Amino acid sequence: MKTKLFTPYFFIAPALLTLLIFFFLPVSEAFLMSLTDFDIYSLSSLKRARFIFLNNYLQLINDPIFWKALFNTCYFVLVGGPLTILMSLFTAIALNSKLLRFKKFFRLAFFMPVVTSLVAVAVVWRYLYHPRFGVINYFLSFLGIDSIDWLGDPKWAMPALIILAVWKNFGYHMMIFLAGLQTIPDYLYEAARIDGAGWWRQLTNITIPQLAPTTFFVTIMTIIGYFQFFAEPYIMTQGGPLNSTLSIVLYLYQHGFRWWRMGYASSIAFILFFIVCFLAMLQMLVRKKLEQS
Repeated sequence: MKTKLFTPYFFIAPALLTLLIFFFLPVSEAFLMSLTDFDIYSLSSLKRARFIFLNNYLQLINDPIFWKALFNTCYFVLVGGPLTILMSLFTAIALNSKLLRFKKFFRLAFFMPVVTSLVAVAVVWRYLYHPRFGVINYFLSFLGIDSIDWLGDPKWAMPALIILAVWKNFGYHMMIFLAGLQTIPDYLYEAARIDGAGWWRQLTNITIPQLAPTTFFVTIMTIIGYFQFFAEPYIMTQGGPLNSTLSIVLYLYQHGFRWWRMGYASSIAFILFFIVCFLAMLQMLVRKKLEQS
């Protein structure tokens, strides 16, 4: 009887041990590091690291560059996130249509940016954004629009990175939405057509409500992914111009691996962790209330 009681724990022990070694222990150590002034001198001897408790977090509150990085990241999430979700949703609806031909080709074409190296994509897009020789400005010139310094103008740098991120990531969420669309029973649409419902009524009363769990999952994953906004500004702008594209993760990287302020960088990481957890829990509460109402 006792053996049967402990059998489930025996099977989940490898997974729990893996989580303990590769997740909980590193996270705990990083949190302890955020309470110290761990820097490059502490790498030679841990005795050089001093506990300063919450001083790193208090310093963050008074750090204007941190608030600028937080604002940039929130701007990226609030603008780029909805654009990515909407573009992936309507692309999935179009690919799920019975009227569209060559579906496999379009699915492959839209998904290819996802599996392409972000570094290679960013390098190509730097040439596309070139103020003098870029293809984008070349086509805009036919509309009578003057050349735009996409990556050198603080007003346009973040929108330029958002466009790149949406193009790069929407294909992944499109495939998830497409899988969700294919689970919706056809008889719902047949009943709606018999009742005289048009395309828009079917979309708002059947498709979107039936996709609610999928949309919730995609939204959570988009928020988590976009709050980790790093590679695009690191490769294309280095956070400039005038810190207009500096993200929290890039700011963390600068303190941790450029200036070797590991303790301060760890505190930035945990601020980001708490923000993402709060937003995820808030969205779960909102979804729960919507389901109960």
